[in-house]
Amino acid sequence: MTSRATRAKLIGCSIGALTAATLALSASPASASGTYSGQAYVYGAGAFSNDWDDEGILSTGTNTASNATCLWQKILWADGNLTSASDIDGVFGSQTKAATKAWQSDWEANPDGVVGKETFGKAGDWLRDTDGDGAVDTYIGTAHSISVSRDDQGRYHFYDGDGNGRIAGYDYRTCS
Repeated sequence: MTSRATRAKLIGCSIGALTAATLALSASPASASGTYSGQAYVYGAGAFSNDWDDEGILSTGTNTASNATCLWQKILWADGNLTSASDIDGVFGSQTKAATKAWQSDWEANPDGVVGKETFGKAGDWLRDTDGDGAVDTYIGTAHSISVSRDDQGRYHFYDGDGNGRIAGYDYRTCS
């Protein structure tokens, strides 16, 4: 076989491999923006004690208006960093950022006002099974406790400021 024929075969194989790789990548499901777990909602599996160690980012620039932000605001309220349930609206604005910085200082996290792996992970340390059935049902705050649950698909549920049950999603906001 000539070097020209060998080169043509190599180029053909390379193009085929590149095409296959491109198709494989384009067929991969999209994940929610700013999530580490690749899920479109606050997610957990297995033991709930480390469920929130790989959650996405909540900030004034990422997942700003979402049910995941609403859940975070519930945590801020439970720990006394937001003073009123009416502050729970699912929008990560300047008030939520300031409350997040205070929460982070209280819990010895980097007080940058951004909720990421470290901050979510520290909050996750306060998830509890208070009724003894082996499933998470409560976030134990310093001022209040809030009901949370994880469904059979791993999605976290909570009640918003108006008492409506919600799934803590990153890609949408239905809480008020």
